[in-house]
Amino acid sequence: MSDEPREVSDLRVDEYLDFLKVERGLSKNTLEAYAKDLSRWLSFLEREGVSLDEARGGTVAAFLVALAGDGVSARSQARYLSALRGLYRHLVRERYLKEDPTALVDRPKLGQRLPSVLTRDEVIRLLAAPAGEGPREVRDRAMLHTMYAAGLRVTELVDLDLNSLNLETGFVVPFGKGDKRRVVPLGEFAKDALLEYLRTVRPAWASPGSRAVFLTHHGRPMTRQGFWKNIKRYAAAAGITKVVSPHKLRHSFATHLLIGGADLRVVQTMLGHADIATTQVYTHVTGERLHEIHERHHPRG
Repeated sequence: MSDEPREVSDLRVDEYLDFLKVERGLSKNTLEAYAKDLSRWLSFLEREGVSLDEARGGTVAAFLVALAGDGVSARSQARYLSALRGLYRHLVRERYLKEDPTALVDRPKLGQRLPSVLTRDEVIRLLAAPAGEGPREVRDRAMLHTMYAAGLRVTELVDLDLNSLNLETGFVVPFGKGDKRRVVPLGEFAKDALLEYLRTVRPAWASPGSRAVFLTHHGRPMTRQGFWKNIKRYAAAAGITKVVSPHKLRHSFATHLLIGGADLRVVQTMLGHADIATTQVYTHVTGERLHEIHERHHPRG
């Protein structure tokens, strides 16, 4: 008998429900609850253009984030994850799949909601909000693009020094929590915005020996509070009604990569050990692989 996985289709969900009814003897109400949860999963996959057998850990995590965005409680998210685990374990057992995409996804913590995020359209509008070629607009455009492209914490953004940038290869190396450095690709949009700022604005504002990347017009390093005020002002200008914060832009970076199909462990590495998508799996990724993942999946890569 071949060990190759057999064809997987949405009909396997019906097969699994029949298995629960016949082999497990579940009640009608319980079966209906399973069917409802799995139907919502299939609808999510259809919207994302992903088939049942193409789902990966990142897809499952993105589903949980989407549920949170719809107001689904952590307890109900855990119920959905339990239903998916049962389905995929069945598919692996029956040799329809080789791997269970839910295996690396942790149960959502009860009482702790997953973060809300901006849509891709809202992010693009926010990035475009510092319109014009004035020095402040050029600087703020570079800051917004850099934060979103690399998923930086606001402290990491304002603490960047010139040694943190390698624009020739397109990387930023921020200092994260615990004074740990990580390497994150920037993408062409952020790279271009940074180059424009470094070429046209920073030289006029910087005092001799200054190493901070982002400065005020007084030549002092930009502060967390200053950037926070700016991002709120640009969100209002972009017509975004949600409460927008620097951390929400970071969450959006991670969520958009996950929904785009990026590997969950790669995204976690880019975030610097942040718990954004319910998983605690970390891995080392080479610079070349990071570039490949970033350019393929990031909407502004």
